[in-house]
Amino acid sequence: MNELQKLRQKNLETIFHPQSVAIIGTNRVKGTVPHDILDNILKTDFNGVVYPVSPKEKSIKGIKAYKYVIDVPDDIDLAILVFPSPVCHLALEQCGQKGIKSVIIISAGFKEIGEKGLIREKQLVEIARKYDISFIGPNCLGVINTAPETNLNASFAREMPDKGSIGFLSQSGALCTAVLDYAIAKHIGFSKFISFGNKADISEIDLLYYLMDDEETKVILMYLEEVSDGKALMNAAQEVIEKSGKPILIIKSGRTEAGASAAASHTGSLTGKDEICDAAFEQAGIIRCDHIEEMFNKAIAFAYQPVPRSEKVAIITNAGGPGVLTTDAAISSGLQLAKFSEETTKILKRALPSTANINNPVDVIGDARADRYVAAIKAAFDDEDVDGVFVILTPQSMTDIDTIAEEITIIAEGQTKPIYTSFMGEKDVASGINILQKHRIPHYSLPESMCSSFHAVHHFNKNLRSKVHRVPALDNIQHDVAKKMMNKALSNGRAFISEVETIDLLKTYGLPVPEGKLAATVDEAVNIAGDIGYPVVMKVVSDQIIHKSDVKGVELNLTSAQEVRDAYQRIHDNISAVMPDATIDGVYVIRMITGCEEVILGIKRDPSFGPVLMFGLGGIYVEIFKDVSFGVAPLTQEVARNMIEQTRAYKILEGSRGRTSRDIETIVDALIRLGQMAMDFPQIDELDINPLFVMDQGKGSIIGDARMILKNSN
Repeated sequence: MNELQKLRQKNLETIFHPQSVAIIGTNRVKGTVPHDILDNILKTDFNGVVYPVSPKEKSIKGIKAYKYVIDVPDDIDLAILVFPSPVCHLALEQCGQKGIKSVIIISAGFKEIGEKGLIREKQLVEIARKYDISFIGPNCLGVINTAPETNLNASFAREMPDKGSIGFLSQSGALCTAVLDYAIAKHIGFSKFISFGNKADISEIDLLYYLMDDEETKVILMYLEEVSDGKALMNAAQEVIEKSGKPILIIKSGRTEAGASAAASHTGSLTGKDEICDAAFEQAGIIRCDHIEEMFNKAIAFAYQPVPRSEKVAIITNAGGPGVLTTDAAISSGLQLAKFSEETTKILKRALPSTANINNPVDVIGDARADRYVAAIKAAFDDEDVDGVFVILTPQSMTDIDTIAEEITIIAEGQTKPIYTSFMGEKDVASGINILQKHRIPHYSLPESMCSSFHAVHHFNKNLRSKVHRVPALDNIQHDVAKKMMNKALSNGRAFISEVETIDLLKTYGLPVPEGKLAATVDEAVNIAGDIGYPVVMKVVSDQIIHKSDVKGVELNLTSAQEVRDAYQRIHDNISAVMPDATIDGVYVIRMITGCEEVILGIKRDPSFGPVLMFGLGGIYVEIFKDVSFGVAPLTQEVARNMIEQTRAYKILEGSRGRTSRDIETIVDALIRLGQMAMDFPQIDELDINPLFVMDQGKGSIIGDARMILKNSN
């Protein structure tokens, strides 16, 4: 952590736990942001001193007001700025003169409105640097800290949320108000609630590190509209998760935004921004959510209940249909139905009527009252094979809904296994749901949400318990040689680098290159073919030709000198017919590889996450089936292997349905080496290896074709 980051962490502590607060720019007008922030701080019993600062008022709400913050005679821990944006810099300057180090800038009218606002925002940053001030905002809702020793609502939200263990961060202030309303209705409490707006100074990265050490926070939620520094976010998330064990759930808006594509490479055309974001979040251990309901469904599972030891669950229901639906949802989510012991079966048989189903899922029958639910739930909890209990209830005339809910809260108290509930319906079950939510029992409207939440908690903690993986050290890398080759390519001012040059560069990083050479004449082609052995492949080499097959610049399975001569002539004739102005450097002659699987490996440089690796089904089908996965460089062995396993191509490589298993480990090694090369040479904008021929297990792989595009080339 650098000095600026350390300063921000120190000042964040004062933002969340101030002993004194100045509201700069407040007023007497109810229903305005300046007034409501002061009102919120006062009515929620903030445990500190409050100083209204208002040029036009002598007192507000019976409290002495000061014309300027420098007029306040006492020290101030936190300043909240709500002046109009054109004069915010003047107020911040006075904060610096006063010695205030922690500031929240609520005011809007900065970079979100365009160039004029951006200039104002930069002015704020300059003043903050001058005085070592750390600030949240501008253009934000504010912050809330529910810790009893502070009890601070420094925002213009309508209500103070309950105290809880969930920390919520949002780039959108408007979304914050909707989230608070949603959470208050469901009795979901927060430890910290933070709207960070334009993040001109304090960013989501700083806030993640702060919440990592915050004892009140167990789960971190975040809403992002942009990922300005993807690598920093990944690194921070990995550190937070590894050191604190706290899950991070993020909604990143813009899933439907089309990523920039580049026709020059398959990787460029297949790599969209959202696919990269998905891969990066998964790699960092972040749980990405699609919407607010999904985020809180999973958050309450993490915050309220013990961690399940396994995916084995018991389902208790009073209706067969919902039991079947929940079973299907559980299996689809990767869960398993626990197998009851003989003792559990005996207990259920004694406690339930003969018409009840005593197998898992347990059907206590539609006329069940609380006693049957209690007996079934307790029996399930006591069974050693059960590591989680799902309780389903449908409202029927004899169902004592509130009593069942109360009994569930009693049984759950002190349990080391989680219990989730789904009281199905709306009006009739509302009071029962309210009881569950007040007692921090996770409740879900749909069984699918319940099952996916359980799986998310188990999967996260299973990964957390596994060994922390690191990027492996690589041997057989000739970095100096590669650097000379790269400098030479850059000095020529070319963006597109030929297959021969690309393969030569890949060779310096220990990737499996084919045996072959560039032939400038037909006689050279014949000699090269004779040296490496038939059959061979011949491909045109030209800076003007990117897709060789499209111009009939590739000849396959040549088995004799005469076939090489004939093919050489055909290639030249084909190019002359369709691209007469193209400069042909020669033909590339390599050994023909057969009996292999074809996959694609690629590099694409993302403006936020940096170099991204792609893997998928190769050959001519890559853009038809789009069976691809992504990982952010550098790659660990686990990430590289996971990239392969995510694709349908993995089943083929694995040798399913009697097929020969292929050398998957050589793909893992190639991906890691490619990722390291992408890290070492930021000049690489895109690179394709298509295909990589993967041979039988233990026999390696060979690059069939490769092309590279450099950035900033003229």
